[in-house]
Amino acid sequence: MPEYRGSEIRNVAVVGHGASGKTSLVDALAFVSGASKRHGSIKDGTSLTDTAPEEIERGYSINLGCAYAEWLNTKINLIDTPGYLDFQGDAVAGLAAADGALCVVSATAGIEVGTERMFREAVRRGDPVLFVASMMDKEHASFDRVYTQIKEQLTAKVIPVEVPIGEGPDFHGIVNLFSKKAHRYKQGVKGGDYDEVDIPAELRPVFDKYYEQLIETIAATDDGLLERYLEGGEIARADAVAAMKEAMKRMELFPLFCVSSELNYGTQAVLSTIVELMPTAWEMEEVHAFTGAEGDHTVEIHASDDAPFAALVFKTMSEPHVGEVSFFRVFSGRVEAGAEVFNATRDGSEKLNHLSISQGKDRTEVAALHAGDIGCVAKLRNTHTNDTLSTRQHPVRLPQIAFPEGVLQMAVHAAARADEEKLQAGLHRLHDEDPTFEMHYNAETHETIVSGMGERHLEVTMSKLKRKYGVEAELTKPNIAYRETLKGRAEGQGRHKKQSGGRGQFGDCWVRFAPRPRGAGYEFVDKIVGGSIPSKFIPAVDRGIQEASVRGILAGYPLVDFQVELYDGSFHTVDSNEMSFKMAGILAFKAVAPKCKPVLLEPLDEIAILTPDEYLGDVLGDLSSRRGHILGTDSTPDGSRVRAFIPQAELHMYASALGSMTQGRATFTRRFHGYEEMPPDVAQKVIAESSKEHEEVLAT
Repeated sequence: MPEYRGSEIRNVAVVGHGASGKTSLVDALAFVSGASKRHGSIKDGTSLTDTAPEEIERGYSINLGCAYAEWLNTKINLIDTPGYLDFQGDAVAGLAAADGALCVVSATAGIEVGTERMFREAVRRGDPVLFVASMMDKEHASFDRVYTQIKEQLTAKVIPVEVPIGEGPDFHGIVNLFSKKAHRYKQGVKGGDYDEVDIPAELRPVFDKYYEQLIETIAATDDGLLERYLEGGEIARADAVAAMKEAMKRMELFPLFCVSSELNYGTQAVLSTIVELMPTAWEMEEVHAFTGAEGDHTVEIHASDDAPFAALVFKTMSEPHVGEVSFFRVFSGRVEAGAEVFNATRDGSEKLNHLSISQGKDRTEVAALHAGDIGCVAKLRNTHTNDTLSTRQHPVRLPQIAFPEGVLQMAVHAAARADEEKLQAGLHRLHDEDPTFEMHYNAETHETIVSGMGERHLEVTMSKLKRKYGVEAELTKPNIAYRETLKGRAEGQGRHKKQSGGRGQFGDCWVRFAPRPRGAGYEFVDKIVGGSIPSKFIPAVDRGIQEASVRGILAGYPLVDFQVELYDGSFHTVDSNEMSFKMAGILAFKAVAPKCKPVLLEPLDEIAILTPDEYLGDVLGDLSSRRGHILGTDSTPDGSRVRAFIPQAELHMYASALGSMTQGRATFTRRFHGYEEMPPDVAQKVIAESSKEHEEVLAT
């Protein structure tokens, strides 16, 4: 394979909703260009980029996949991204590695939530976007419907560059508005070949309508062309294409194409358009990176072979018999196979042995990669997603990918106790592959908690855990870390006396309990006067009370935010010791704390929900049913933002519920806020459940 310089490379992320035809389009583009020798299919499990067993079994993309096409002396790096929101972390990573996006819209299903989400993400990043209406050969396909939906729901700046000849099973060609010619595709020819003919008379009105829109829209983005257009002059194709490319970079224009990936109709036009309209890395705005390990100031990174090497690892995958494979985008400089590079993120050296480019699951070793290219390398020692590879002489840290945070939390347990250690190791490796999958150990509930983007995300991750690491795990509802506290004051005695022949045990203390403000914690006050308890035994009373408070009063949860005042007691010169006074402290807690009006506290999260306005009423009503306290609502360009406090116990599976009531269009974030007293009726249920669990434990 020839070496491609930056000006000969295009990096394109293929985004859109799940099942919109992204993977099939990538497969078709690589095949039609000749870079891939096989035209695979999702149905047969032979597609170029969906190669994981979980993807083949389910029939949709789960992981980001890399492929390439070679067309018009240009290498087009195609980054196939998952469409379902549970796996949007890889879609965000794909956009971060690309300079533009193909936004694929199913001609049968139209605009869906994944289309909207990823289009807005591409625009937020400032990436040029080409729309592609896919599946034009399928029943009920409608190009006009796709065009109208994009215009109404995504951007009014969309403009068709070609229109189909026929739709559904009758789709057999396209009219190219630039060339003013019709492409009639040859049936049964796999390469998407066509005959270029004059526009059929019956399509003339459609052509005239869309051509006028196209030229008028392009002219409006360039003062020189607009003047020529208004004077009735002809705008040459080269001028129109150049103006369109610049307008796309400014987010002023979004071209629309149509294809059938299964028949390879329209794919050659898409390849040519990518080369003509998508920018090279050099044409995109420079990247700002932090220099040095501390990031004390920023420098500009340019896509030049002459600049120091800098690359960002945007994806890590673990493969059997290979280990971890790191996919990276070269932002500046040129790197050769076998070169030693510097991981500026982790302050370590790495050697790039077997430098490769990826065509689906197949990798081809290359001698070097140039600025703007995408490659991969296996078995780096300590390099992970979001790490920057640079040179030791010019260490930089590139801006990291902002992965979305998990919204669903579950407790995970190994099905076999002997697999607990393997479970922890496997979970850590899965996080390395997918930063949106996170885990931590909750010391209070003694559970390992995993979080992800949704039910499907966690279910697929557990499937990977079993396949890759041989650990079968179960997901359950996490326990809630409740607290207990006091609302009243009381005092009393704790007296421990034990005589068993010989030296006995004796400890006696009098204490006062009182509540403290929420979050103030525990306080022990020594008010002993006159030596009624020797000073050396006083800390033991404190330890006994603290030990007993961990087990609580009502339901076995830790008691917090209270004060204990030790004001009197007695001792025995022979039988008293630290253990005796610790026991006295425990007994004092058990005697006094229940008289102080104990109550249960529950943890609250502050959540921020962004929802389309039409679902605001449903969202607010649902929050109220979950005992939520609405803090306020604000209007934004993307809908309404709602802030609320909600008990953690009411948030289990909230991501799924919110998705159902808003057709997946609402998003939310959550942050721990604090603890608040539970309503008595809800608290009684928790106390009853705790008592039942305690009885079951005693019975076993």
